[in-house]
Amino acid sequence: MYWHESIHVTDWFYIYFTENNGMAFGMEIFGKLFLTTFRLIAVSLIAWYLYKIIKKGFKTGYIICVSLILTGALGNIIDSVFYGVFFNESTHSQIASFMPAEGGYSTWCYGKVVDMFYFPIIETNWPTWMPFVGGEHFIFFSPIFNFADAAISCGIIALLLFYSKYLNESYHSLDKKEKVNNEK
Repeated sequence: MYWHESIHVTDWFYIYFTENNGMAFGMEIFGKLFLTTFRLIAVSLIAWYLYKIIKKGFKTGYIICVSLILTGALGNIIDSVFYGVFFNESTHSQIASFMPAEGGYSTWCYGKVVDMFYFPIIETNWPTWMPFVGGEHFIFFSPIFNFADAAISCGIIALLLFYSKYLNESYHSLDKKEKVNNEK
């Protein structure tokens, strides 16, 4: 697909090819190297935490939520580390090619992340009588995201909805069990 090309699936769902430099849903806060370093540290900590909660026999649903966050973060790391090395840049008139002779468009850790899911569920205009936004175009859920972003988001939302009490307890129980084991 060309950059910003889309495939109409339904009125509220498109496969929309875009690339972003930043975090989930295209947010750009810090530089690429900082973001990749942060992701690697976060993934390492989440993997360690996941290992601990599996060993302690935590609830399966809780483990699945943490696993979703971990795998989503890993997916975005893989994309940003390798995509720019293995593909040339996509444009409105050129489709990116895999392993071009001249090399990719960037070096390790400086690639973009491919996003492709777009769900403009509600598309309308604000009523003209509304202060500040009256008459402006409105799209409910305009971010374009990828499967990794969805895994992270679903994992976090499920943790907050179903395991918020358990989150606090799990942190303290891990901490207490570590102290008891260290005192032996």
